Amino acid sequence: MKALRFHAAKDLRIEDIPAPPPTPGPGEVLVKNRFCGICGTDLHEYVSGPIFIPVEPHPFTKVSGPQILGHEFGGEVVAVGPGVTSAKPGDRVSIQPLLMPRSGDYFSDRGLFHLSPVLALVGLSWQWGGMAEYALVNDYNIHVIPNEMTDEEAALVEPTAVAVYACDRGGVTAGSSVLVTGAGPIGMLTLLAARAAGATQLFLSDLNETRLQIAKFILPDVITLNPKKDNVGDRVREESEGKVGCDVAIECVGNEHALKACADAVRKQGVVVQTGLHPGENPLNWFNVTFKDIDIRGSWAYPTHYWPRVSRLIASKQLPAQKVVTKRIKLDQAVKEGFDALLDPAGQQLKILIDLA
Repeated sequence: MKALRFHAAKDLRIEDIPAPPPTPGPGEVLVKNRFCGICGTDLHEYVSGPIFIPVEPHPFTKVSGPQILGHEFGGEVVAVGPGVTSAKPGDRVSIQPLLMPRSGDYFSDRGLFHLSPVLALVGLSWQWGGMAEYALVNDYNIHVIPNEMTDEEAALVEPTAVAVYACDRGGVTAGSSVLVTGAGPIGMLTLLAARAAGATQLFLSDLNETRLQIAKFILPDVITLNPKKDNVGDRVREESEGKVGCDVAIECVGNEHALKACADAVRKQGVVVQTGLHPGENPLNWFNVTFKDIDIRGSWAYPTHYWPRVSRLIASKQLPAQKVVTKRIKLDQAVKEGFDALLDPAGQQLKILIDLA
């Protein structure tokens, strides 16, 4: 089968490799992949990896590179192994890519699978991934999607789950005012998740004017801010009730200045959620954190049980995740028209899906 594999930084190859075995083993499911999204994590691996891709065999999956990329994907079940009852051949599914022991460590025993210390991911530390014609996954990695959901939307459940969890961590609720820093796919999906949760006032900060314009097209009432010409905290306070700041600020960049803007813009006793992955330490004004009595919370991935909930949100159009898709390409085009296009400083693209049909 054809697959896109990571070999080293700036070394992605579209190769013909053996397909997974046609007869899955116990608890396994063979999926014919349909659409796969290119994630920011994939871009980081491309530019400066291996980061999450293991150089030595992973402690849980025993896998190391070269790695088929792709953890945002869906497809159609081709075959199921003994003991699988969650799906049957012909079912359309979305892939929940987290891999971990189902029991035996502190977090897995409590259903907090995403916090397992030996967590792995399909498409980063597993033999198979979404940027290939087929993938072999565990039965707990597949979720049958609603009939109302398209194949494209099945590939958007994973990043949308990240966004929904970030809003949950922030306590976004009906009537909330929310600032999101970063107008990338996760930031844009977080805006949509906040609106779906009932937020009535939305702010978005980013340096890229093109992406701010895309955000205005997706959500015309969002208040867009560019830190090159706006003081984010001052503008948020100016527009907020009582001029005190927003209820929740969600950082979706992994940028020092963006996090500082969140802590500045949030009101006293507000909540800051850190979703973007920071490359290093970030000095905050901790006096201000204490003085404002604010909460700062991390948001790592998502609980695996979110899949049905997020699927319903997307299928019902209450969270129109497909609006973040700006381009669709074929696997042969993935490097130049996908990875390189998303790394273009002009930022003309937001979310690119690879069509594997």
